[in-house]
Amino acid sequence: MNISNPSATEELLLSSHSGPAEVIALRRVNKHYGHHHVLKDVSLSVKSGEKIVICGPSGSGKSTLIRCINGLERHQQGEITVEGVAVSDRTLRHIRREVGMVFQSFNLFPHLTILENCTLAPMESRKLSREEAEARSLDYLARVRISEQAHKYPTQLSGGQQQRAAIARALCMQPRIMLFDEPTSALDPEMISEVLDTMIELASTGMTMLVVTHEMSFAEKIADRVIFMDGGTVAEEGTPQQIFKQPKTDRLALFLSRILTH
Repeated sequence: MNISNPSATEELLLSSHSGPAEVIALRRVNKHYGHHHVLKDVSLSVKSGEKIVICGPSGSGKSTLIRCINGLERHQQGEITVEGVAVSDRTLRHIRREVGMVFQSFNLFPHLTILENCTLAPMESRKLSREEAEARSLDYLARVRISEQAHKYPTQLSGGQQQRAAIARALCMQPRIMLFDEPTSALDPEMISEVLDTMIELASTGMTMLVVTHEMSFAEKIADRVIFMDGGTVAEEGTPQQIFKQPKTDRLALFLSRILTH
C-alpha cells in the first residue's frame, strides 16, 4: 500500500477503527437449480466473531446459502468471499480448511471410530502426525463431553452424541468460521438440548458462526443478528429483539406465529 496516497491512508485509518473485520461477504449472489431460482440477489456481510442465525420457511434458500459459502453448492452469479478469498473451484481446498460445517444428518463415516473420524482431515489436510491429530481430537471430544466415546463407532452412539462428535470433528480442523445446517432437526426432542448447549459453549469462545435453525430460544441466547429468508431473498434482518418482538413485515409475523407455537 502506498501510504503517501491520501485515499489509501484514509482507508487504513478507517479500517483500524471500524471494529471487527468482514470475514464473509456475499454480493448479489444468485443460485439456480435448472429453472428454479433458489437465491435471488442475496447480499450479506458477516464480521469476525459474529453469531448469525438464519431462519425461514422450508424452501426459502437457507441451507443453499450456507452450502454456497463453503462451495458445496456452486452459485451462478454474484460473488462470495471468505476472508477476502473468492469462493471458486480453484480456492475450495483453502476455503474448506478455514470453514467448518456441521450437517443435520451427522455425515460421520460409519466404518471409522469417532476418534478416526476426527483425525482423518487434520492428518490429510493439515498434515498432522497421527499422535498430534489424536491428541487434538481427544481434546475436542472432551470439550463436547464425549471423550469416553472416542473408540466407539457412530452407530453405537445416540443421535445427540453423534452430532456432538460431528461438531468435534469440524473443530479438529481449527476453522475460523463454523456453519451449521439445521444441526438439531434430525434429533429426538430430548437430545436437542445437549447439542444446543455445546453450540452455546462454542459461541462463547468468539467463533464466527452461521446457524440455520428453527430453535428460536437458541437464537435469542446467542445471535448477534437474525436473518429471515423468504422466497430466496433476505426478507428481514435485525437483532433477536427486533426480529422476534418487532417484525416489520406481515410475512415474518406469520412465520413467527407458526413456529413459536410449536
